[in-house]
Amino acid sequence: MKTIKGIISSAKMQGTVTVIVHRHVFHPIYKKRFRRSKKFLADVGTFTDIREGDTVQITECRPLSKRKHFKISDVLIRVPRVSELKEEGGIETVLHREKKTSDKQKEVSSSQS
Repeated sequence: MKTIKGIISSAKMQGTVTVIVHRHVFHPIYKKRFRRSKKFLADVGTFTDIREGDTVQITECRPLSKRKHFKISDVLIRVPRVSELKEEGGIETVLHREKKTSDKQKEVSSSQS
């Protein structure tokens, strides 16, 4: 069975995701490497929390439909979710909050204006 690592590019269908797989090919005349991409449709299976940008490993299986013949076997890297970003935003505001100015500094700055 063939296993491939790729990135989810679309998760809008029910029970199916589109996984894009990049590979490098060597050009026979120009002797340069360049990137080729191919999209595969993969069955989600038991995985529920899958979003665009997640890196997954897909495994070949029997044909499930006309174009779908892979299943997701493992989620390797997850993209941060919105709830995680909100928590990080709260941490960032604490780290980069404004310094409290004393009364003397306020008087000095108001007298300079």
